[in-house]
Amino acid sequence: MPVSDETLQEIALSRAEYEAVVERLGREPVPLELGLFGALWSEHCGYKHSKPLLRLLPSMSDRLLVAPGAENAGAVDIGDGLAIVMKIESHNHPSAVEPKQGAATGVGGIVRDIFAMGARPIALMNSLRFGPPDTPRNRYLLHGVVAGISSYGNCLGIPNVGGEVVFAREYDGNPLVNAMCVGLIEGGRIVRAAPRAPRDVILLVGADTGRDGIHGASGLASRAFEEQAEMRSAVQVGNPFLEKVLIEACLEAVRLPGVVGLQDLGAAGLTSAAIEAAARGRMGLRIDVAKVPRREAGMTPYEVMLSESQERMIVIVKPGLDREVIETFQKWDLDATPIGEFVPGDQVTVLDGKSTVVRSPVQVLTDPPMYEFDAPKPRWLADLQSEDLRALPLPSESSDQALLRMLSSPNIASKEAVYRQYDHQVQTNTVVGPGADAAVLRLKGTSRAIALSTDGNGRIVYADPFTGGAIAVAEACRNVSCTGATPIALTDGLNYGNPEKPDTQYQLRHSILGIRAACEALDVPVISGNVSLYNESAGRPVYPTPIIGCLGLLDDAERHCSTAFKSKGDIIVLLGADALSGDPSTLAASEFLSLFHGRVAGMPKIDLDLEARVQKACRDAIAGRLLRSAHDCSDGGLAVAVAESAIAGGIGANIPVEIPSRWDAALFGEQQSRVVVTVATEDFQRLEQIARPAGVPFIRLGTVGGSHINFGGICDVPLDLATNAWQFGFARATGG
Repeated sequence: MPVSDETLQEIALSRAEYEAVVERLGREPVPLELGLFGALWSEHCGYKHSKPLLRLLPSMSDRLLVAPGAENAGAVDIGDGLAIVMKIESHNHPSAVEPKQGAATGVGGIVRDIFAMGARPIALMNSLRFGPPDTPRNRYLLHGVVAGISSYGNCLGIPNVGGEVVFAREYDGNPLVNAMCVGLIEGGRIVRAAPRAPRDVILLVGADTGRDGIHGASGLASRAFEEQAEMRSAVQVGNPFLEKVLIEACLEAVRLPGVVGLQDLGAAGLTSAAIEAAARGRMGLRIDVAKVPRREAGMTPYEVMLSESQERMIVIVKPGLDREVIETFQKWDLDATPIGEFVPGDQVTVLDGKSTVVRSPVQVLTDPPMYEFDAPKPRWLADLQSEDLRALPLPSESSDQALLRMLSSPNIASKEAVYRQYDHQVQTNTVVGPGADAAVLRLKGTSRAIALSTDGNGRIVYADPFTGGAIAVAEACRNVSCTGATPIALTDGLNYGNPEKPDTQYQLRHSILGIRAACEALDVPVISGNVSLYNESAGRPVYPTPIIGCLGLLDDAERHCSTAFKSKGDIIVLLGADALSGDPSTLAASEFLSLFHGRVAGMPKIDLDLEARVQKACRDAIAGRLLRSAHDCSDGGLAVAVAESAIAGGIGANIPVEIPSRWDAALFGEQQSRVVVTVATEDFQRLEQIARPAGVPFIRLGTVGGSHINFGGICDVPLDLATNAWQFGFARATGG
């Protein structure tokens, strides 16, 4: 008889989807089969609301080694026989339920995606969003998530080199926890997550299987939170020490002639890992769950197949060559158990000893319905964008007080209280660590380096999804360009509300279109990513928050640039504008507007052609050894960018240019495509010779020096006060 609505709710299948399962099978599914469909057709695994849109993103590049979505992560060739593997992924819902373990297992999962491709993980980053830190609950989530990230990543010996922490009321109850990992392949071979031929053996390696995480992909990550639901059982518990051993054992095993594939057991556990590998190899699959090592007695085949116990991998081995592979894992004190094989045809057969539990077609299991939509622009959004910001009153505070308040905002202030808990020097490759526009890591054995950044601003995307999506890409790439590196690849973490609602559909579609436009303008592909939907709590969605991770390549690690002012008398130049704008429209969706006026309004703007020119000019000037410093001008506007460079260098700035009467817009407006740079006096003319032919406007703002940050006499703040506000603002706001 048809299943109940309660059962379908538990596995996040709609009644219509269930009826589609029955129609495709030509019969009612058996209970385990229904669980397999619930997992593989879930939003988390099936991407049924986003896959048609993701196909719009540009992914072509001469460097590309793996098509997006084809494997666990994206891979690009960086020359010298080296390849970089990278991906960002969310663990939002588990972190809302159990912040420490949710974040920790998010790190563990993204790391497994990287070494599953034969890459050694060399860097971690994270991008975090929370409700305002003025409530005990939000502070608990913040401290728990940071503890989970640090405890797991530090134990693995992978440097955590940067990221973001942002607060907004819209993340109350539903924090966003996005983890990014980058790996390096030397000389070699990318390991696939697929069999090569029938009879290839499936070895299950790592932790024993327990009941933790069942329905994590379907019940937890593919529907909105319900306050009355108890979901702690859907959150896994991680063991980073076991994962460290698993990394080393797997990287040794993939060099053996018998190993043809590797796949981590993440969302939906054995179900997703094995059945999706069969689909990639265009084969069938036979698994005997009775052979799966378990840590709990009495587990059913349903529980074994859908468990999301951590630190597990499947290794795909040629028949007859599994003994050497098993012995290699035994050397690392890891069990490697044969549990099945790939077979000709298109059938998944799940056995429990001699009993057949399920026999179902791979193609049907891995082909969920796709939902395409083109929802209209919401009326409220048109009203928000049309609001005339010229009517805003100037703040009652002085401009000096305004700058100090901005610098102490937890969204702008130093995040050292967070990143000092992360080991960012392990592996001894970190040239520029957390706190800069982008991290820089040397590539040992070469003169080159990579630069990494994450960026995203949900408030701007909320105000205009298309422009916000484009700005997320532009800022991530701009951060990398400010080090001197050329952006070569992106990974995206797309965090949105309920995709069944028209507002979310509009936000998702149009922000992806904005991401595409920026990628095309900056000539950088999206090579991997993750979509996290149903980020709602008590019926309220989070800000639509696409997070962009950017990889840049630097030919000479010694020629990288940093944000800090260097020497008294250096000239401060603003690239990307030929005048300080007092236009209040530049305050649209800005940190200043939110902090001082408690609102989001206006229409953000970006000129992508200008953006591309500014970034190239910045890179060219760094390559020519002209720039002493370079700093992205974004959150908080010009005054904050100048202050941050002054604080980092421990030296003041004197900017005698005329400030418009609307000093709030001139100092704190977030006009895009601007970079604050410094040059020695004798190099200013050479900088002009780069900027003018490239069509890059610029302003000579002033000079480095003194003990104040002074803007035309209108704003004059002692450097020590600015440093105190910026250095300790986050800790004060978050309780230390």
